[in-house]
Amino acid sequence: MRAWEAPSVPDVGGTGPRPVVHDTATGKPVDPTRGDDRAALYVCGITPYDATHLGHAATYLAFDTLGRAWRDAGLDVEYAQNTTDVDDPLLERATRDGVDWQELAASQIDLFRRDMEALRILPPDDYVAVTDEVERIAEAVAFLQKTGYAYSVPTPDAAGDDLYFDVNRPTESWALGDESRMDRETMLALSAERGGDPDRAGKRDPLDPLLWRAARAGEPRWETVLGEGRPGWHIECSVIAGDRLGLPISVQGGGSDLVFPHHEMSAGHAAALAHQPLAHAYVHTGMIAYQGEKISKSLGNLVTVRGLLDDGADPRAIRLALLSHRYSDEWEWFDAELSSAIRRLAAWDSWATAGAGHADDADDVIARIRARVADDLDTPGAVAAVDTAVAGGTRCTPELVDLVDALLGIRIG
Repeated sequence: MRAWEAPSVPDVGGTGPRPVVHDTATGKPVDPTRGDDRAALYVCGITPYDATHLGHAATYLAFDTLGRAWRDAGLDVEYAQNTTDVDDPLLERATRDGVDWQELAASQIDLFRRDMEALRILPPDDYVAVTDEVERIAEAVAFLQKTGYAYSVPTPDAAGDDLYFDVNRPTESWALGDESRMDRETMLALSAERGGDPDRAGKRDPLDPLLWRAARAGEPRWETVLGEGRPGWHIECSVIAGDRLGLPISVQGGGSDLVFPHHEMSAGHAAALAHQPLAHAYVHTGMIAYQGEKISKSLGNLVTVRGLLDDGADPRAIRLALLSHRYSDEWEWFDAELSSAIRRLAAWDSWATAGAGHADDADDVIARIRARVADDLDTPGAVAAVDTAVAGGTRCTPELVDLVDALLGIRIG
């Protein structure tokens, strides 16, 4: 599937340090490349049934920053992202609005592409629609069934039986709870809240996740080695990440609402399929609130990228507003966030075009920006380094303009 147009990224002299990021699984800072010259990134994509909100934008911006930092450190970066273009939330929205689910998905994917282009997010090398991978996913589920990791649950209202993953069957590289570090009560609650079905009769364990949904009347279906049906949610990312990038990847990324069950179960599926860990590090962005509640499609308290752009916002200012917060923090969006970013951007633009000041410490500013971004993507620290240079009278050299563009994705001047 086509991704979106890539922004130009200038070449900057020298190289930055290898970035270290916080690994949710261990709670420690790590270099997820483990000294390799290759970095492999998989970020879970959207379920395309509504516009890109600021929570989405902040997540993809965080991993865009990671990819930029890796490239600045001289690494070869491979990046894959899926789009879950068949899933219950999409089907429910299409039914509610009386539209074809495929048309709804296509329109929202196109909107997402335009938003990513406006924000100058680097596109993935592989942008993969789940609907293009159903047969491959079904083959993986069939393998799990053959090796005893998948089992059938009788489903009288379907064309066959649903298939579930046995979380209690040990693998070489995964055991339930190792990544999420949660107690069982919390996992049960999150499973019920985030697409699981812990109350489903016939499962061996309430936490066992769906691998394959047998065809029901009126639902999309594919004829596969498993018969008619469609994939469960978690298995799609395990298969796509493994097929496109090879396992283990450097980083599995997404919002913190994906820690459990999505990333936990994706890691289990990957380990059962390949007897390898899914990733060296699991990196998660914090949730953004608006009007006192987490920004959520289900709550409807959305601040969308498209809405801000349609109101005349400079996309650079939107990007700068998001970069002014640590990617892993929980924070709340206020209208003043954009106003502050607009003022800051104006100051940076004036600085870049003034041509005055002293250039003696420009190299030091470059080093500070690189160091902050490499330290767990500390973009607020990098923004502060630019602010200090502006306020301190450092002349903005062409190298500084290029570095701000290359690492922060903001072209000034």
